[in-house]
Amino acid sequence: MRIEIQEYLDSRPEEKLFVRMHPEWYRKLSRSPWELSHLKSAANQFYGRTFSQRLDRFNQRASMMSMLVSMAQAMSAQKSKD
Repeated sequence: MRIEIQEYLDSRPEEKLFVRMHPEWYRKLSRSPWELSHLKSAANQFYGRTFSQRLDRFNQRASMMSMLVSMAQAMSAQKSKD
């Protein structure tokens, strides 16, 4: 692997860990170092940093909060009946 790519990975520990967990990237980067931008997008997808993944997590949290609020309202309504 080229020295520039090693220095790039040394400066970004999360991407370095991604390359260690996915050894096919060693081959890709050593054969075609210009695919470094693809590494960044693949690492972002792996770590869940894409916009759609963040939006999905937000929707899940919002639905969980909605469920908790409705459960609390149901409990308080039942408590007021008793």
